Amino acid sequence: MYISHVEVLKTLGDDNSPYVILDVRNAPNEAKKDQIKGALALPAKDLANHLDELDKKKTYVVYDWNSGTILGKQALLILLSAGFDAYELAGALEGWKGMNLPTEAV
Repeated sequence: MYISHVEVLKTLGDDNSPYVILDVRNAPNEAKKDQIKGALALPAKDLANHLDELDKKKTYVVYDWNSGTILGKQALLILLSAGFDAYELAGALEGWKGMNLPTEAV
């Protein structure tokens, strides 16, 4: 299940946004360098242990380095299996940055 950047951008930065963007890359911040603006870093390897900290009223949008990596898919499966509304960001971070969409340093 993928969601388009167009849908996510509609409410990016809005306090009432239905979306929470999760950066599920397992790398340290030095390797990441940047993330989608407003994303919450929650590595895929730790996600299952932090589900109780997430709001079931929100829709989670997970992303990894690029669409060829599997962490986004693993995170999506964890969230959906736990009863959350969730999507994987189409194009992942690589696609987001390729379109010059908002990012921030980590």
